[in-house]
Amino acid sequence: MIFLELFITFFYIGATTFGGGYAMIPLVREQVLAKAWLSEAEFINMIAVAEATPGPVAINMATFIGSREGGILGSALATLGVVLPSFLIILLIVSVIKNFLKYKVVDAFLGGVRPVVVGLITATAVTMFLSNLLHLSLANATFSFSPDLFGIVIFAILMIISTVYKKIKKRAPSPIIMILLSAALGIAFYSFK
Repeated sequence: MIFLELFITFFYIGATTFGGGYAMIPLVREQVLAKAWLSEAEFINMIAVAEATPGPVAINMATFIGSREGGILGSALATLGVVLPSFLIILLIVSVIKNFLKYKVVDAFLGGVRPVVVGLITATAVTMFLSNLLHLSLANATFSFSPDLFGIVIFAILMIISTVYKKIKKRAPSPIIMILLSAALGIAFYSFK
């Protein structure tokens, strides 16, 4: 039954991930690819759509995957599954443990979790860079490398624009502007392909 599987899968993802949506991406990828709900290329595209859509990336990913696999009900159950663990944990913390953060054990736990979250987010960025821009694959003990030159050029242009903007304005450019600019560059470059 796909509806129960969607709910349980995204409940598991929501319950076992610390650090928000970006930290969830590796676990979502693992689960979605193992269940053959999306291919690697579809997953990369789905991250881009989830990032460009208003709202938290993990919730958007759950909603999109749930919709694709189970329509509106699948979408609702996957979204509920990914949100419910955090809601329940926060509800428990607020209602039962008033001074939760004053305990050294809690501080030590969070101190240990922070580097893992940074590592998960970094691993996601590196994996996306290697698979999406460089098309680097080590599948079946064979090595393949076919860089996406348009993607690399677009990435370089965006990095230059971001760096120049930061130097001039002393702050990072708006993510919305960068997303719109990357979309425009993608349309311009890939229409020649």
